[in-house]
Amino acid sequence: MFDLEGKIAVVTGAAGQLGSQYVKALLNAGACVAAFDIDPDKPESGLMYSESKRLIRVKVDVTRKSEIQVALTEVLQRFGSPNILINNAAIDAPPISTEQETGPFEDYPESSWQMMMDVNLKGVFLCCQVIGGTMVGANGGSIINIASIYGILSPDQRIYEYKAKDGKPFYKPVAYCVTKSGILNLTRYLATYWAEQQIRVNTLILGGVYDNQDDKFLRNYSAKVPLGRMARVDEYNGAIIFLASDASSYMTGASLVIDGGFSCW
Repeated sequence: MFDLEGKIAVVTGAAGQLGSQYVKALLNAGACVAAFDIDPDKPESGLMYSESKRLIRVKVDVTRKSEIQVALTEVLQRFGSPNILINNAAIDAPPISTEQETGPFEDYPESSWQMMMDVNLKGVFLCCQVIGGTMVGANGGSIINIASIYGILSPDQRIYEYKAKDGKPFYKPVAYCVTKSGILNLTRYLATYWAEQQIRVNTLILGGVYDNQDDKFLRNYSAKVPLGRMARVDEYNGAIIFLASDASSYMTGASLVIDGGFSCW
């Protein structure tokens, strides 16, 4: 029931830390994969490991509907109509960001708010319109929208207080949290809107992923996780295969939380 042979998947933000993991997992499960990214061929990309005939890399800016439409044409010509869409492309402001991006709420730049809205929320909306729209009348499909624990919880800014003591105050930005929260109801809307067309739409809510963060951050974050650590990069792949496959055939409009228990406390 977890087999994806014959399935055609589109993954946005596919060259990133997690996107490239999703691509690898889908390929291993037998799917053909179109890896959408604004820079899919960058040398450090996690996509560069594979030269599979079932993988194409496509340069796409998800904030531009016309680029998504052109990319879809390439997918249709190469593989056929997609029946899996993973909306993973997003931007964040991690602890290494500039002071302007991570300062107090009162001073948060309007331009930063708009940029995050465009990528994190409008990009999902447009990909659902263009790619999800092709699933209508084509035996349905599965759409997986990637959200965050900070879309269901307010960030605990105390995790980052040590930054101020080091002379570089950091606040998890409001726009990231608002965009990830917005994804939850976009998922519910589309799950009901497309239910008769057998298009399932679910949200995968993720906890933090280890990416060589500094020791103080790791201690503070991990102290809030019952399992005592951040996720490994490959620990969400099982959920991706579950949601993409017939194993989740009766699941739509749902939010699947995988966070090591972070949201329990």
